[in-house]
Amino acid sequence: MATLNYTRRLANLAERKFDKESKQTNFSKSASASLLPENVKYLVESMRPIDTSYNQKTLEAANRVNKHLENNFKLDFSRQYRTQGSVQTKTNIKVHSDFDLLTVIDSYYYPEGPSTNKYIKSVPSSDIRELRKQATSIMKETYDEINDQGEKGISIFNKALGRKVDIVFCFWYNTTKFAETANEYYRGVYLYNFPQDKKLLDYPFAAIQNINHKGDTTLDGSRRGIRLLKTLRSDSDLELTKLKSFQLTSVVHSIENTNLVFSPGREIHIANALSGEMGRLIDNPTYRKNVKCPKGYEKPFESDDIVPDLKSLKRDLDLLISDTFNELTKSEVVKRAVLNY
Repeated sequence: MATLNYTRRLANLAERKFDKESKQTNFSKSASASLLPENVKYLVESMRPIDTSYNQKTLEAANRVNKHLENNFKLDFSRQYRTQGSVQTKTNIKVHSDFDLLTVIDSYYYPEGPSTNKYIKSVPSSDIRELRKQATSIMKETYDEINDQGEKGISIFNKALGRKVDIVFCFWYNTTKFAETANEYYRGVYLYNFPQDKKLLDYPFAAIQNINHKGDTTLDGSRRGIRLLKTLRSDSDLELTKLKSFQLTSVVHSIENTNLVFSPGREIHIANALSGEMGRLIDNPTYRKNVKCPKGYEKPFESDDIVPDLKSLKRDLDLLISDTFNELTKSEVVKRAVLNY
């Protein structure tokens, strides 16, 4: 019979939640922790958020990169900066979470429809390559650890804060709706694949707003579901390479809000909602292939190749649910400890 090694999994959780720089942990220090069996503790702790103070360090690292770049660029076009990543949606499961700093050419944009205002002052592909070239040079003068081999950007590691920042170079993509409303929800970016000389359309701001809206509406329940699935994927005995974070987020995003509303003690109810949705995705190909991600346009489960990873993750989730349910049904002490965790 398959089992989950909760001792090892809790150790993995503790490692992800330990800040090496401050030598402090984001693992719960609740007095009720000693009353919880390992399986229940794993379920509840997996769903808990990373504290704002730790995420603030990640934001600070990105802000420092932003300032270094803007103070040293020698470019003929203006820039704007935006951030994206799980820290922005509070769905990260690691204290040292990676973070994207979108560095966007701001002197012109690509419109959704035909435009009579053609940009002719320079060649956009040359501009974005110069943007990357100068950014790489500035970062190498500022930081010791640089990876300049990324297809869409470069990465730095801030040793003082213990944080990695990915610098991603973009163009603006202005939809007709954005032109009408000036609401960045409707604004996209063209990421740039440098080796392929190819623009890739993305809508990160819609995704962030939709994930946060659902998180707030469900009293953090949807975020807790996302954290649980990410944790199970990270701790899986198998390498679930087909399941990316945005797909795990999409699983949760497709669940009705009423099934995700959180209050202490409802962790297992949210876990059951996740299992039910994953079962539907696995068993109903038509439904699975039409589920959309939080951005509102991509369909992240169209490929049948993802089904084996979904099945593996669901097996682990169902084992956790079964083990935890048994503990909760036989002990009022455990139930009360969860409420106070």
